Amino acid sequence: MTLLNEPTQHTLQFYLTAPYPCSYLNGPTARSLMAAPNELVDSDVYGQLVRQGFRRSGVYTYRPQCLGCEECVPVRLDCTAFQPNRTQQRAWKKNAGLVAIPQDLTYRDEHYDLYRRYQASRHSGGGMDQDDREQYQRFLLSSNIATQLIEFREGDALRMVSVIDVLSDGLSSVYTFYEPDLPQASYGTFNILWQAALCRSLGLPWLYLGYWIAASDKMAYKINFRPLQGLAGNTWQNLPPLQPTSPTQPDNHE
Repeated sequence: MTLLNEPTQHTLQFYLTAPYPCSYLNGPTARSLMAAPNELVDSDVYGQLVRQGFRRSGVYTYRPQCLGCEECVPVRLDCTAFQPNRTQQRAWKKNAGLVAIPQDLTYRDEHYDLYRRYQASRHSGGGMDQDDREQYQRFLLSSNIATQLIEFREGDALRMVSVIDVLSDGLSSVYTFYEPDLPQASYGTFNILWQAALCRSLGLPWLYLGYWIAASDKMAYKINFRPLQGLAGNTWQNLPPLQPTSPTQPDNHE
């Protein structure tokens, strides 16, 4: 299988996982195409893979490869042309007091406590809400590429944490978790706006947002950020206007 440019394609291997329950849609089973070995996926290689629809979870790089299902559409925001709508502008103004602070990609109890509360509120029963520090560190703090961890504070209060990969042509949003007890704060929307602004300040055209899944309430929100491109086959194409989704807060997850 040829997925990368020379010479990486001769050393990186790809394999299919066994079927497992889909995390986003009830009923279907899922499979993933995995890239291996993990240590060969550096920033340059990962950038190529992202442009071909891959994502990462910790050091594992994957792409959905489900039989008879193409609901997971890789998407990226054109940050050079993006103009926030009125709802997004309100979210930006509402959170003008948040201060973004870059931190090392290391474990902190304060971050983990927020992550646990976020998972318990947003994904209760999904397995990620269990008290498992090692799982948290493998998922968010393990990386072989250029990764930034940004915490957002309102005064002394930690409100949000975002993990972002830096690629040659853009940023890739890995995961964001935020204060679940303030649902009207629109932290998820603000975070995407903040990442898009960071792309522009760095002269990077694309913000890779993972997968858009129209049938999943928690993944459909991405269509509200435009112009949005989706990967169809081997070609990135502008997605046509669709009916805006309900104001479900972004997960920024895969």
